[in-house]
Amino acid sequence: MPKLSIVVPAYNERRTLRTLLAAVLDVDLSPLGISKEILVIDDGSTDGTREIVEALARDWRAEISPVLARRGIDVARATRDAEVRGLLQPVNRGKGAALRRGFQEASGDFVLVQDADLEYDPRDYHRLLRPLLDGRADAVYGSRFLGDERRVLLYWHQVGNRILTTLANAVNDLNLTDMETCYKAFRADVIKNLKLTSDRFGFEPEVTAKLAKMRYRIFEVPVSYAGRGYEAGKKITWKDGLEAIYCILRYRFSSDVMEGSILEETLEKMSRMRHLNRRIARDLMPHLGRRVLEVGCGHGNLTEHLLARADVVATDLDDVALARIRAAMGGYDHLEIHRWDLREPLPALSPGPPIDTIVCLNVLEHIEEEAEALENARRILEPSGGRLCLLVPAHPSLFSPLDVKLGHRRRYTRRGLIASLQRAGFQVESLRWFNLLGLPGWWLNGKVLRRDRLPPVQLAVYNVLSRVALPAERLAGPPVGLSLVAIATPSR
Repeated sequence: MPKLSIVVPAYNERRTLRTLLAAVLDVDLSPLGISKEILVIDDGSTDGTREIVEALARDWRAEISPVLARRGIDVARATRDAEVRGLLQPVNRGKGAALRRGFQEASGDFVLVQDADLEYDPRDYHRLLRPLLDGRADAVYGSRFLGDERRVLLYWHQVGNRILTTLANAVNDLNLTDMETCYKAFRADVIKNLKLTSDRFGFEPEVTAKLAKMRYRIFEVPVSYAGRGYEAGKKITWKDGLEAIYCILRYRFSSDVMEGSILEETLEKMSRMRHLNRRIARDLMPHLGRRVLEVGCGHGNLTEHLLARADVVATDLDDVALARIRAAMGGYDHLEIHRWDLREPLPALSPGPPIDTIVCLNVLEHIEEEAEALENARRILEPSGGRLCLLVPAHPSLFSPLDVKLGHRRRYTRRGLIASLQRAGFQVESLRWFNLLGLPGWWLNGKVLRRDRLPPVQLAVYNVLSRVALPAERLAGPPVGLSLVAIATPSR
């Protein structure tokens, strides 16, 4: 059964915390086939909230059952398929830090942020979850301004929200109606993989900027809102509004987006290299047959071009990438999508022409058992006598922290690549250098500056220059390049 992790940051919310938890437990998610865990993170409270969270950690049922009973809620039903965990921050660090703690501890398939006050109604969970469950969204924002009922309160506070939302939309190229909403739900893998650093209320613009950078699919749904005034404990002030403006601008231009491996971040950056992707596709078109097996489809940067020419079987090992390509292209009738490793037998494919082309771009360098992968590719192609279209990084002397971070095991020489293909039973039809323009940037960032990420500004400049440089390179035939492109056929 899928699980929803509800993260509740709490700072001095003694008056409302138990009531809020009772309302969350009362929400029946069984029609959606979902269980729930509630993670309450005390952020160094001084009003008695911390003691409540400590009691939740000891025996949450004993702490909450009396509140459920007083509110006329069936205790057995509300506590079935649910778990409450109390977590303590050592000192007060802010809402953003408390949320990061909750995200780290969450074990669910989906994660939802729930403030500890009573401004947002948990009965809206069904609305928030539906786009995630349907596979239409990676993140869902609950908008207070999409036409649902709300308490009329604090005009200038609403003006401030709209100003911040407009600024965030302008710099991130979004059309949200409520960036500052506290109701946000995510696929767990999405929120856990974002590198979040803001400790206070800057969480809202930071997470929005980084979702936008990764082009994750954001949906908005209307939610009800019963805003409270400052006399009732509202904590956000004009100073937080100024901080939010700073965060909107700061995180828009930050290059540090993803935790750990930057493969997902790199795939997204590559999807923006429109001229590079288009040039690769044009160069491959003369070599394509009727049915193409694409190894390592990523976010579909090349897939959409291949579909203009052939039936495509798109494969990858990254479940997140596969989910994104299914959402974007899953309805195409001449596209199949599979999770598959190049070293394994092909999965069962739908009826159609045999695989006569394998396109393998920036994949082979990740595989330790290179010979096994190439031999399997040759076996797949042998019945049809098709082609292997291969692109790999060149020049072992350029191996750098960029390669390490991307999971590259090697870079290739011309002679080494030819030898590897021949040992696997291929004969090389053509071998050429590709992407001369990319060489200086890789050398500077990887070898000289020892960076493990390519700066976004440099990538933007590259994307502009490549519009002219790549076609010129194709005409002139560069004497060297950042990559090697090989076209090979099974030896007869």
